[in-house]
Amino acid sequence: MLISVVVSTYNQPAWLEKVLWGLAAQGDREFEVVIADDGSDPETGTLLDRYRGGLGRPVRHEWREHCGFGKCAILNQAIRVSRGDYLVFLDGDCIPRADFLTVHRTAARPGRFVSGGAFRLPLSTSESVDREAVQTGRAFTTGWLRAHGVPPSPRRSRLGAGPRWGRLLDLLTPTRATFNGGNSSAWRQDVVTVNGFDERMGHGGLDREFGARLHNAGIRGVQARHRAIVVHLDHPRGYRHDETVRRNREIWTETERTGRTRAVAGLDRQV
Repeated sequence: MLISVVVSTYNQPAWLEKVLWGLAAQGDREFEVVIADDGSDPETGTLLDRYRGGLGRPVRHEWREHCGFGKCAILNQAIRVSRGDYLVFLDGDCIPRADFLTVHRTAARPGRFVSGGAFRLPLSTSESVDREAVQTGRAFTTGWLRAHGVPPSPRRSRLGAGPRWGRLLDLLTPTRATFNGGNSSAWRQDVVTVNGFDERMGHGGLDREFGARLHNAGIRGVQARHRAIVVHLDHPRGYRHDETVRRNREIWTETERTGRTRAVAGLDRQV
C-alpha cells in the first residue's frame, strides 16, 4: 500500500528541511511526499529541487499563489494529485520519528482515521535540531531534549515509551482521538467521502472540523499519540486572527450540530 505524505508549508524552508530529514530516515519506504505549499517564496522550491534526488522517494511540489491563509485549498490541491490509497498529513514544522509511517500503517483500519500527537519544542531547541540528531533519532530522546533546554515534564517522558508501553498509554489516555493536521492519517476514500477540507476556513480548528465530518460519516479515530511521534518546531504565528477563529468555530459548531459530512467548499470545488 502506497502512503502519500501530505506536508503543508508556507515560507519556512529551514523547518521544512528538518522535516525532510525525518522523512528520509523512515523505516517504511513505501511512500511518496506531496508538499502542499501555500505560496512560499522560491527558496522553498530550491530546497525541494535539492532533495528530490536525495530523499529516495518521489517528491511533488504543489504550490498556489498566496492570497491570505489558504491551507485548506492547498491541502485539497495536494490530495487531488496524490497517488496513495492512504494519506498521512504532516505539518512542515513537525519532524517525524523514524517509525512514524510504520505506526500509521500498522494502526490503519477500515472505517478509522489515526490520531497522532506532537511534542512542542521551544524556539532555542528547535534551532538546535540538526540532521545528525534527526537521523540517529537522538532528537526524540529525553536525554537529548534535556541537554538542549527542554525542562522535565510528563509529556517529555512519553517520548521514551517503546511500542508496547506506547500502545498501553494510548489505550489508557482519557484524551479523545481527534484529527490533528500536524500528525494524522486517513484512507483516501474516506477523505473523498467527506469532500476534503473546507476552504471557507482559515487558521484555527480547520483540522478538527474535518475530523468532525469524518466522525459524522461513521469514521472513528484511533489513538496513537504515544506511538506516532513528531516534535513540533516553534515559530511566530502572525496569521492567527480572533475574527477568523470565531468564524471557524461557527462552521465547526454547525458541522457538529447538523451532522454534516461533506465540506461546503471542498475537493469537488472547481479549480
